[in-house]
Amino acid sequence: MYDAIVIGGSFAGLSAALQLARARRHVLVIDGGQRRNRFVSHSHGFITQDGQSPGEIVARARAQLVAYPSVTWMEGRVETARRTEDGRFAVKTTTSELEALALVLAIGVTDSLPDIPGLQKRWGKSIFICPYCDGYELGDGPIGVLNVSPMSIHHALMLPDWGRTIFFLNGRADPTDEEMRHLHRRGVALERAPITLIDGERADVHLADGRVVPVAGAFTTTRTTLSSDIAHQLGCEIEESPSGVFLRTDFRKATTIPGVFACGDAARSFGSVAMAVGDGNLAGSTAHQWTILRKMGQPHE
Repeated sequence: MYDAIVIGGSFAGLSAALQLARARRHVLVIDGGQRRNRFVSHSHGFITQDGQSPGEIVARARAQLVAYPSVTWMEGRVETARRTEDGRFAVKTTTSELEALALVLAIGVTDSLPDIPGLQKRWGKSIFICPYCDGYELGDGPIGVLNVSPMSIHHALMLPDWGRTIFFLNGRADPTDEEMRHLHRRGVALERAPITLIDGERADVHLADGRVVPVAGAFTTTRTTLSSDIAHQLGCEIEESPSGVFLRTDFRKATTIPGVFACGDAARSFGSVAMAVGDGNLAGSTAHQWTILRKMGQPHE
């Protein structure tokens, strides 16, 4: 029996568990070892850690967390989770059955990448999603934007602040007249031919008309799905955004199920390492306050 179980041990989960540990709560962290940013070699935009390896940041954070005597770390994947009649939570992994007063879902998301040959092997290396995380390192460009969804126009309008930008329409319809005026004001060049391949040391974009346009790196949108169905099992409400799905939470990171809290990329439509850490801090603090109420015998609804 734990005060709280944190499902997911990346940036958000580690931050949530740390708040609970510092409140002297008995915390279990269950981690499957699949960070969303495991494909990138450096993390950017997180103060004091700018340019550091995300794997090393997580390893240091885990070492600091498990030094607290009330923390238990478990490698594995949660198979089922349910709320019991008395308002506790029963969690089952492949090897264990566990209970807790509160759950923190830091389950993360999975990116569905556009079906363009050569893109997947360059994901996190020369093809990215977040300009704030990776735009600066591309110098003055040229920077490619791949037109794969209605959200791609926003990438194209943002990225000129990071370098000369080329918007690869990828055989899709031209932007609207108003969008074209905005692109022109931002100095964005257009390439209309469909993309057939991305290769090269950085990102050489091969077009259907036979031309090859080299870029320093490229940005694309993805479609995200929750990395676990645990939230569905618990009955948490899900929200839909243009980029995918995420868990509905209030301003304190509480889901629609009392006693279940969510943080990180699974609980917002746009994320970063810094946002995940902040989310986790808030979710962990709120989960701690929930355990106080439960131990005082307050109703669990």
